[in-house]
Amino acid sequence: MEPTEPPAEPEASEPPLDAPERKRLPPLLRRAWFNLNQAFRRRIAGSGLTPDQFTLLRLLVEGPPHGMTQCELSEFMSSDPNTVASLLNRMEQAKLLQRCPHETDRRAHRVRLQPKGRKTYVELRAVAVALQGEVLAAVPESRRGQFLRDLERVANACLEQNQGTE
Repeated sequence: MEPTEPPAEPEASEPPLDAPERKRLPPLLRRAWFNLNQAFRRRIAGSGLTPDQFTLLRLLVEGPPHGMTQCELSEFMSSDPNTVASLLNRMEQAKLLQRCPHETDRRAHRVRLQPKGRKTYVELRAVAVALQGEVLAAVPESRRGQFLRDLERVANACLEQNQGTE
């Protein structure tokens, strides 16, 4: 493995990367995620679902027609498998989805949407899209696409750093 270059020193006029007066990535990402999650939670409270349950429905709607495994769902949600298992249990009891035996792996199950889950997703998607539009209105329209591409790059870099620590 080749030695890496040390990070470039900030210009004399710039405070250090971790200086309190600078905008710092971790608190900004946390504040954005937390407040977006809470706003969505309040808006869908009458449905009885949580933002994470909506995310599971969205993954299943957008995923392969034969369904996804619990492991795949955990990976796509960037969530702990035990947390996903708990979500799936509640959602299966509510008849939003069903688990079927995997066709080749006896230890795994395929998770598939039920009609009630698809209907619920369609109803809540309108709420999610409206909220996203309201939040993204803080960014000039001409920069929104680039902002989301940049945010995706940051998310991927975080994933790479996380995977590199194992």
